[in-house]
Amino acid sequence: MEYAIHTLLSRTAHVMHNYLRPHLRKLGLSPGQPKVLRCLAGRGPCSQRALADYCEVDPAAICRMVDNLERDGFLVRRLSPTDRRSGTVELTGRGRAAFSAWEEQCVQIEDRMLQGFTPQERAQFADFLARAYRNVGGRLL
Repeated sequence: MEYAIHTLLSRTAHVMHNYLRPHLRKLGLSPGQPKVLRCLAGRGPCSQRALADYCEVDPAAICRMVDNLERDGFLVRRLSPTDRRSGTVELTGRGRAAFSAWEEQCVQIEDRMLQGFTPQERAQFADFLARAYRNVGGRLL
């Protein structure tokens, strides 16, 4: 049976999420939160607006995620002394450790998913996915 690309993408994402879900719970994270940690780990401290853009969510949603991540000790807010609405968000040691553990699990499922692919095929596959994502309006920040 031949599947459409959208079906294969959906099914692959579903299997990956099922594999990763228990690891989220062990780390004390909720869906969506690893993306916030990834942004901060890669870029360093940044504004909530930059986080919302990176995560492709509205500012209210990122505010709730940051509230929860701060409450649980994964990050801290550094408010501007002159404007309480602005400032930066940065990872704590706990946030860096959780992100590192999360990445280990992501690499494991990625290696399993791409078993038998050559390094060139992996790079080409990543390029194809990035191009498809941009074609539907996604922005790789």
